[in-house]
Amino acid sequence: MSVTFDMPAVKPLAAEIRAALATITTATLTTILLKKGLRNVWLRGAMPIRTGQPRLVGRAFTLRFVPAREDLATPESWSSPISTRGAIEAMPEGVIAVVDSMGVQDAGIFGDILCARMKHRKVTALVSDGVVRDLAGVLGTGLPVWCSGAAAPPSVAGLTFVDWQRPIGCGGVAVFPNDVIVADDDGAVLIPEALVEAIVPLAVEQERMEAWIMDEVNKGVPLPGLYPMNAETKARYEAEKGQGNGKEKGE
Repeated sequence: MSVTFDMPAVKPLAAEIRAALATITTATLTTILLKKGLRNVWLRGAMPIRTGQPRLVGRAFTLRFVPAREDLATPESWSSPISTRGAIEAMPEGVIAVVDSMGVQDAGIFGDILCARMKHRKVTALVSDGVVRDLAGVLGTGLPVWCSGAAAPPSVAGLTFVDWQRPIGCGGVAVFPNDVIVADDDGAVLIPEALVEAIVPLAVEQERMEAWIMDEVNKGVPLPGLYPMNAETKARYEAEKGQGNGKEKGE
């Protein structure tokens, strides 16, 4: 008996959810997800390739590599329908391409031409636990990238591309198509698709609360009883929040 896995369509991400998540740090998200019992959500090795990249949000569009096998990992494989080129042409606008590169550091998965095509297709970002090549050219495309760095050899020097829009592991995290990725200066964090609507209001409130706590710290209030809040501080926070005195984090 064979088991088939239908390739899922990319679901649109509601504009209000995207906008809310764009204001929430990945540090806050890991805290909220930890409270929900999820500890393994930060993609190891996926760090911003340049400073000053904005915080970005998008549905995960997954790509998967396996170890290189000499009869499959060849320059000729780039012309195959099952190739990184084919995967890029399947990427809809607004997704974040999440690539399982197995953490390989000596084979660049994408170079400047592929990244330029992704930018042209309005892909939001590239996130990988591996590396890119043609670094200056990749930076020149303007495509935001989170990865482990750069290496000169092409992907087929160490990897075989096998599929897209399947469950993958990236940076030690299980990533399924349509999960949500948030990436900023602290790296990339995954929010499981089924938890997104529950996580967003909790994260917004956490940001509001931490902004209030920071304001108190700047006033000279000591940490015991403030962070974490005791009952008295919590009551004061709720009262001030009700009066509209809560600040957004970063104000």
